[in-house]
Amino acid sequence: MKSSRLLSILLLLQTGGRMTAGRLAEELGVSVRTVYRDVESLHAAGVPLYGDAGHRGGYRLLPGHRTRLTGLFAPEAEALVLAGMPGAAEGLGLGPHFADAQLKLRAALPDALREHVDRLRARFHIDAPGWYDEDDETPFLPEVADAVRTGRVLEVRYRRWKEPTDVDRRLEPYGLVLKAGRWYLVAGPEPGPRTYRVDQILALTVTDEEAVIPEGFDLAAHWRAGRADFHRRLHQGDAVVRISPRGAARLTGAAARALAATGTAEPDGWTRATLPVESPQHAHDTFLGLGAEVEVLAPEDLRDRIAATVRTLADRYA
Repeated sequence: MKSSRLLSILLLLQTGGRMTAGRLAEELGVSVRTVYRDVESLHAAGVPLYGDAGHRGGYRLLPGHRTRLTGLFAPEAEALVLAGMPGAAEGLGLGPHFADAQLKLRAALPDALREHVDRLRARFHIDAPGWYDEDDETPFLPEVADAVRTGRVLEVRYRRWKEPTDVDRRLEPYGLVLKAGRWYLVAGPEPGPRTYRVDQILALTVTDEEAVIPEGFDLAAHWRAGRADFHRRLHQGDAVVRISPRGAARLTGAAARALAATGTAEPDGWTRATLPVESPQHAHDTFLGLGAEVEVLAPEDLRDRIAATVRTLADRYA
């Protein structure tokens, strides 16, 4: 839509300063010729937009010119409202600022669009943690977030899972990640980065030392790579099983995907499939949790281990 593209050009120049026609075309996904035509349309509308020729040239707005948010379309306003749910902001100590920002955004919208986003906000609520998870106490989250924003080194007392459990660490914060209702700090120094659970920080001091973030570090890309590596390490083997429709309905995640990819129907209505497993102990506990709705066929040692547990239970409850 041309009107949306014209507004995008104004906002790009307002936030990014001088930009060439080629750069604008790349950002908007259009041709350079289309950018030239759009600039002519903006000129005709009286927008103070100027072009400079030469190697350091490009388009720029007259200093002081600002574009208000009255050009937002309904899907764009919806995205801003749903992306800005208050839970994360409150955890970071930004609750009052979030409320002020939402108020300003709402005031900038036309009446019809304001009523639309008000209805939307009343009908969506995001509660990230699982049903059986207690809310993690993260008393140092605001201080950690402030150190991330200001780029300051942290000295922390941290509780880890292996001995010695309580250790002192000097951390250079690279970024914060909220995953499944839990906050994680990605931090250096080299050869990091490493990931720390914020709720396991026992004591914290924010220093005046400036943190050094590696050049080109991308927090989102680092997290995606770490998550992929985590799932690769989880998959330590496979198990061949027969599973009932009720048992199949209880599978989730990688197991459910593997069932869909490898499952073959059998005459009795059950499904034979090859499912990924983590450790032998985890596989033992997982399949026992499905009770009589699953039969492990292979590997033989896993089948024997489950059979031994079942015999022990039968004797205990006889």
